[in-house]
Amino acid sequence: MQIILLDKVINLGNLGEVVKVKDGYARNFLIPSGRARRATAAAIKEFEVKRAELEKAAAAKLAESQAQGEKLGGTTVKLTQKAGVDGRLFGSVTNADIAQEVAKQGFAVVKAQIRMPNGPLKTVGDHAVSVALHTDVTVDITVTVYGETA
Repeated sequence: MQIILLDKVINLGNLGEVVKVKDGYARNFLIPSGRARRATAAAIKEFEVKRAELEKAAAAKLAESQAQGEKLGGTTVKLTQKAGVDGRLFGSVTNADIAQEVAKQGFAVVKAQIRMPNGPLKTVGDHAVSVALHTDVTVDITVTVYGETA
């Protein structure tokens, strides 16, 4: 299916590009999330009219994400979980837990933006975690997990 990208999509293209993707990816994800539109002749003409407006909105969103990234970069988030004597947690610290703690510090972050390269945290200590605020803005934060004995 041919689509017009209304936003930058990782590994696919930038704003305004006409790309070919699988039908299911377009119908089930890109079009409902507002990131793309079917590439019909009428849609292409309509996009060209709105192009400057969409580029301005994308630039504003990028600038806002960069400003938030400047403030958030290098932040340390502290969490306490039940742990055994060997430093392993009884449960784990997930991206939802981290997003909740970051939100308490005053940053608008959802759990889908938290990137954990090694999966959920299962040990006590300091862990490096990335936060993807925008497709072009990724900042690193430190998550410190403290253990509390049961």
